[in-house]
Amino acid sequence: GEIARQATGAVMVNMDDTCVLVTVVAASDVKPGQDFFPLTVDYLEMTYAAGKIPGGFFKREGRPSEKEILTSRFIDRPLRPLFPKNYFNDVQIIATVLSVDSENNPDVLAIIGASAALEISDIPFFGPIAGMRVGCINGEFVVNPSVEVLKDSDLEIIVAGSEEAVVMVEGGANELPEEVVLDAIMFGHRSMQEVIQLQKQLRRAVGKPKIEVADDMLEPELVTKVEQAALEKMRAAISIVSKQERSSALHELMEVTRQNLLPQYEGKEEQIRIILDRLEQRIIREKITTERRRIDGRSFTDIRPITCEVGVLPRTHGSALFTRGETQVLVSTTLGTSADEQRIDALIGETTKSFMLHYNFPPYCVGEVRPLRAPSRRDIGHGALAERAIARVLPPAEEFPYTIRIVSEVLESNGSSSMATVCGSSLSLMDAGVPIKTPVAGIAMGLIKEGDDFIILSDILGDEDHIGDMDFKVAGTREGVNAIQMDIKIKGLTQEILASALRQAREGRLFILDIMQQTLPAPRPALSARAPKIFTMQVKPEKVREVIGPGGKNIRNIIAQTNVKIDVDDDGKVNIAASDTESLEKAVAMIKELVQEAEVNQVYMGKVRKIMDFGAFVEILPGIDGLVHISQLADTHVKNVRDVLKEGDEVLVKVLEIDPQGKIKLSRKEALKGHQSSAPHK
Repeated sequence: GEIARQATGAVMVNMDDTCVLVTVVAASDVKPGQDFFPLTVDYLEMTYAAGKIPGGFFKREGRPSEKEILTSRFIDRPLRPLFPKNYFNDVQIIATVLSVDSENNPDVLAIIGASAALEISDIPFFGPIAGMRVGCINGEFVVNPSVEVLKDSDLEIIVAGSEEAVVMVEGGANELPEEVVLDAIMFGHRSMQEVIQLQKQLRRAVGKPKIEVADDMLEPELVTKVEQAALEKMRAAISIVSKQERSSALHELMEVTRQNLLPQYEGKEEQIRIILDRLEQRIIREKITTERRRIDGRSFTDIRPITCEVGVLPRTHGSALFTRGETQVLVSTTLGTSADEQRIDALIGETTKSFMLHYNFPPYCVGEVRPLRAPSRRDIGHGALAERAIARVLPPAEEFPYTIRIVSEVLESNGSSSMATVCGSSLSLMDAGVPIKTPVAGIAMGLIKEGDDFIILSDILGDEDHIGDMDFKVAGTREGVNAIQMDIKIKGLTQEILASALRQAREGRLFILDIMQQTLPAPRPALSARAPKIFTMQVKPEKVREVIGPGGKNIRNIIAQTNVKIDVDDDGKVNIAASDTESLEKAVAMIKELVQEAEVNQVYMGKVRKIMDFGAFVEILPGIDGLVHISQLADTHVKNVRDVLKEGDEVLVKVLEIDPQGKIKLSRKEALKGHQSSAPHK
């Protein structure tokens, strides 16, 4: 009631210095013929929230970042099933980050704020809900850990729930057992109860009366007529195993039924369509609950036939074709250098990202025609889920200094292409020779819940996802869970259902891993011949200047002579990337020469740089000079230095001493004594 007062509901949520304004506005009328719930959620991070000015020419916030898109999905997914079935008004939720500190992530505040704004508005809503981030530090669960604490966490999941049940889960873990993941989910659910009660208090204080939503306006007589005309034919159509044939048969049946009934029920076309859609859902659910069989004849735990191929693309660094039933993905792996890392300018500061997994869902994969546009929110979300699953098994950057990009092209889709992407990505990485810790597989679980009874379905089809009550994706290794994502269409899930789904998902995941490892049991012993060769060497930080040279002269010279890429960090780490071994070895040798240090008792072939009355300064290594005193020029007495040496001469010298200030004492006469028994350093 203090800010954004024209909105249907508005709430400011604060946690320390992180503040998020969440507004919700509902259209007053339903668009003619609209029979679905059009919910729009936008999460916006304003750069001024962190005291920053946007980069670029326009100096305005631009297209949504991946973080903003994923957070918008976090808000949308738990809220969507909690609106009345027949509420079709447009609803828009906007969460704007107004202030952010370096400790508290604003995404869970946005979930809480969205629920609170709906609670105090007149929009019908079966809330409240809350969102909590759960971490695990040294075996102990932590709620809403700081950004710094999360770096040492074995688990990071966002849990959204109501007072009674869990409604959404998203996150990842370091191969943790299913029991630990379940405990973390329930810990998050218990932790949010105080915030849920706070929202109830807020509603009692300032909430508006809720709008009443009318019951179904479907005419009972029409419902009966449609069922009489279509029931048995629809049962037969739903029994067709092939997705394309089943879809065609259902479409034809629905079209014929509408045409036959419209003369008698003019103007009722929309009602007929709704009745047919609901009849389809009812038949599929009854087939599962009564006949105990699924659309394609499988049992509840059966996995569709799986085939795996690797090395299918001749010019990529690694590739795999993973097919499970009517879902197929083609996954490629590309290895690059640190120059290929993604630069991210986020509110918390600039970071780099050396692993990217991109998911593409072209229209042909579901037999559709539509324009190709930028990746959808769904594409971004599915890619992030698969990326989270794979990232946990990648080798550390110190051991494998490559930038990795995986691209998953969905060639055919009928159920969980994101989990197929996880499987294909593992195979593609192993085909490229990337030394991953262990393969990762994923599986999508479904749910049919009638009253207190429920059935968990393994490896769900697209139609089972559409008519079911849950889409629960679990990815992991033989040891445990790496990534998890759960969405539901009912008001919540109990601990019993979650435990059953996790247990059944593990059985399916192990089955899939067995098949994958029959194709390729482990990473190939060597990297792809087409991948760049990268060598990492460490030089002393004070030697970085020598590698770079004045104005970059030295490093440019190395690159020009060897055609390699070189990245030098301030801490002395040098990454050299080349397309062939010969160029790499040449560049390494040139850098080693630049950073060599003089050693006492070693003999060097040096060049006279300057003659003085008392001796000669000789460069024994690039940028390193020492003094040969006149008394050390020869065994005999030398009256004039120029009698023995002149500037530009190459001369053998031996290091006698290096004092604490780094000054080097050289001797020509000592070097000449032993030059026949030891080769000089060059």
